[in-house]
Amino acid sequence: MLNKKYVNLTVRLFVFFIGWSLAQIHAQPFSLDTAVESKVLAAVHYGTGWTGGDLVNRYGYINLVGFSAGFKLTNNWFFQTDASFLFGSQVKIPGLLDGITDSYGNITDVNGDPAAVNILCRGLATNVQVGKIIPLSRFQRNSGLMLHAGAGYLNHRIKIETQTQVVPMIELDYKKGYDRLTSGVSLMQFIGYAHMARSSFYNFYGGFYCMQGFTRERRTVYFDQPNVPVSTKTRLDLLVGLKFGWFIPFYSTRKDYYYEY
Repeated sequence: MLNKKYVNLTVRLFVFFIGWSLAQIHAQPFSLDTAVESKVLAAVHYGTGWTGGDLVNRYGYINLVGFSAGFKLTNNWFFQTDASFLFGSQVKIPGLLDGITDSYGNITDVNGDPAAVNILCRGLATNVQVGKIIPLSRFQRNSGLMLHAGAGYLNHRIKIETQTQVVPMIELDYKKGYDRLTSGVSLMQFIGYAHMARSSFYNFYGGFYCMQGFTRERRTVYFDQPNVPVSTKTRLDLLVGLKFGWFIPFYSTRKDYYYEY
């Protein structure tokens, strides 16, 4: 079940983004595009992430940050590559480190002192995308409904963090026995709105995305479950949420501008 706190926060962010975007569009010089080609699109982005499928049994809420780069043609079709770093703190595997926890509930470091251990989610998603911007106004040919889909690679794992302390049983290669490394091919879809104004700093997009990962476990044994065989079946890892980006288009042809009062 989705955490209501994150759902409410995401909805508020989305409403704020839409309102702010409309205000910025209204405040900018109005442009009439004649024959514009945006050769290069470079962007940075942030996304919210709600897990589904097999992924929901392992992680809760996940954040995405990343970048993309590509080309936009004069017919508003575009091609780009996208990479996102996944991170979160909601790991849903009970008893993961019970085997190295003492009767007082502590994990001790090499000096025999209680160690501060954090269990986190980390991952990477990369894909190649093709899409189109469908203008909603004849005066704004580079802005409008943004649609794209792509295919690529997804991996995710559990990161066990001990800061400056050294805990021998979860250092170096020993971490691999707990990290649940999983990877495979993935698909991604996006629908939203993109605004590009050549004479403006406000070039952005936002909308909804969905990612499907067809992944497999990459470890042969888990130290917390040594007697349980690691599954060899293909997993369906789902991630859905909102995605917001800020991009810089580079135009190659002229545009005609006028101001509307």
